[in-house]
Amino acid sequence: MKYTEEGFADRVFHLHLRLTGDNDELYFRDYLCNHPEDAENYQLLKLSLWKKFEYNRDAYTDAKGDFIKRCTDLAHLAYGDRYATRTRETD
Repeated sequence: MKYTEEGFADRVFHLHLRLTGDNDELYFRDYLCNHPEDAENYQLLKLSLWKKFEYNRDAYTDAKGDFIKRCTDLAHLAYGDRYATRTRETD
């Protein structure tokens, strides 16, 4: 069961939408895949926040923010324009 604004629900769906060119989630994923120590630290951070923010998803997300930003910034430096959007030239 997952907690929602209306209480507990059997089924909950999380949609991740982003603007074209906003690929920070991909950079973060790639960084963690290539840096297992930081991936483990992220897991430990999430576990440490679980009970504290079990019923407050926004606060849980905010509490992870500094860690995610640090890793994402490092990923951008390391991977450059890996996910740059390419545009087609038109006549």
